[in-house]
Amino acid sequence: MISPKKSFLFQILCFLLFHDHRRSLATEEYEFVVKEASYTRLCSTKKILTVNGLFPGPTIQVQHGETIFVNINNQGKYNITIHWHGVQQPRYPWSDGPEYITQCPIQPGGTFRQKIILSTEEGTLWWHAHSDWSRATVYGAIIIHPNTGTRYPFPKPDAEAPIILGEWWKEDVTEVLQRMFESGGDPKFSDAFTINGQPGDLYPCSKQGTFKLTVDRGKIYLLRLINAAMNVILFFGIRKHNLTVVGIDGGYTKPLNTEYVAISPGQTVDALLIANQRPDRYYMAARPYSSGRNVPFDNTTTTGTVQYKGRYNPTSSFSSLPSLPFYNDTNAAFSFFRGLKSLANKNHPADVPLNIRTRIITTISVNSFPCQHHHSCSGPNGTRLAASMNNISFVDPSIAILQAYYQHAKGVYGNRFPNMPPFIFNFTAEYLPLNLETPKRGTEVMFLDYNSTVEIVLQGTNLMAGIDHPIHLHGYNFYIVGSGFGNFDIYKDPLKYNLKDPPFRNTVSVPVNGWTTIRFKADNPGVWLLHCHIERHMTWGMRTVLIVKDGDGLEERLLPPPLDMPPC
Repeated sequence: MISPKKSFLFQILCFLLFHDHRRSLATEEYEFVVKEASYTRLCSTKKILTVNGLFPGPTIQVQHGETIFVNINNQGKYNITIHWHGVQQPRYPWSDGPEYITQCPIQPGGTFRQKIILSTEEGTLWWHAHSDWSRATVYGAIIIHPNTGTRYPFPKPDAEAPIILGEWWKEDVTEVLQRMFESGGDPKFSDAFTINGQPGDLYPCSKQGTFKLTVDRGKIYLLRLINAAMNVILFFGIRKHNLTVVGIDGGYTKPLNTEYVAISPGQTVDALLIANQRPDRYYMAARPYSSGRNVPFDNTTTTGTVQYKGRYNPTSSFSSLPSLPFYNDTNAAFSFFRGLKSLANKNHPADVPLNIRTRIITTISVNSFPCQHHHSCSGPNGTRLAASMNNISFVDPSIAILQAYYQHAKGVYGNRFPNMPPFIFNFTAEYLPLNLETPKRGTEVMFLDYNSTVEIVLQGTNLMAGIDHPIHLHGYNFYIVGSGFGNFDIYKDPLKYNLKDPPFRNTVSVPVNGWTTIRFKADNPGVWLLHCHIERHMTWGMRTVLIVKDGDGLEERLLPPPLDMPPC
């Protein structure tokens, strides 16, 4: 017979074991309250949209393969959606976020409990608003740590820091967007770039808030770089310090030692900083890369400080900025991009699709429409600026495409997105006929069979203005097997593909008047947006939708929607 004392101790032990088991199975929840808050930058104060009053917003810390929930409470004045950029959300696009693609927006006063499913991602990703231009201030980092008991495939850093690059307008960004709609021309470019929400020493009224990274000499720091800027690719570097890139877009790379980083809107870069210089203060800086002719942009520089611990007299060299490439140095930008390689080892293999079943070639173009009602717009020759993929300028439906697909609703979207450009011409010629500049409007999607191997050639054009395009695919990472300048040659260029260790990303920069080829296996059923991450281009219509059909097995099918999907 068990004594009362032993029985009591046994009950306590069982309770502790059960409680610990429940705690290990607990799913972490985050509370995101979308609301306005007042912030002062560049000598003036304005209200901006934030999450929890923070700018940038809160950092989400998770482990590899974890599932979390984020409760969105919209206390702002406008509709909102939140996208978890680079999170593949296997079989569950319901929480992916782009408005009228996977959900209708969360209206003011509304809520939505979003389920975020991590799978293969590891490293740095980010979250941001995906409705109108709200992401100008509504964004934050997602840090995905290796599982307990596993290691980074690089020297363990002593500390880490997110470095989020952004843009700042003195006026309300919704007014910037509204004027762009009304005028039909380019939007007003930003008044400053920011590092972790601060413009830095070179802008008025900004020195006091400049971001500072304090370091110990001899230690290693993991910088988690995120380009949250709206419309600009950026160069980044640190005075007298090299960086070693070890990861991109939530995956690992072969180490790349470099004096600077090129990073497009939507992309992330994990880079090691070794504090190996004389104790002093050193500038970190970011400034734009812009290749488009006669395309206005903010040609300023944002700064932060790397500050060594200890007692010393700062030298006059502190006033010197890092040596970054010139603003239109295309070779420098793509020399960096092409230097990135997948780790491609036993623990982190590169599974590049070799036998391609579905081939797609799509143009990505800046276009124009005639100005309506016989008015003159602010685009070239009095036109209204637009953008397209394969000559279709995407139009949002009135309800979410995912909802229509799941419910078999008719008339919401078409399935005629072409797998080849409808017009074949010298895409990158200096002078092109004006009649090619006007696309069609439409809500056309492309269907992909489950598990099909897909190759997409993204071909830039010189219609209106050739410029680089960072293209982002939701729900997937893809291998960037090739890129080049000029027109893609279907016979010669595939012979030069890297099928051994190509970079594995969710966002790729297509070079100005050039092409890029990506490959992936369509093993994530659902509705997934493909678009340019330069915000004005996406707004103008440079996007389409890939619908990956269900497979035959139960684990190959789209999961059902949550009960609290925002109403349309």
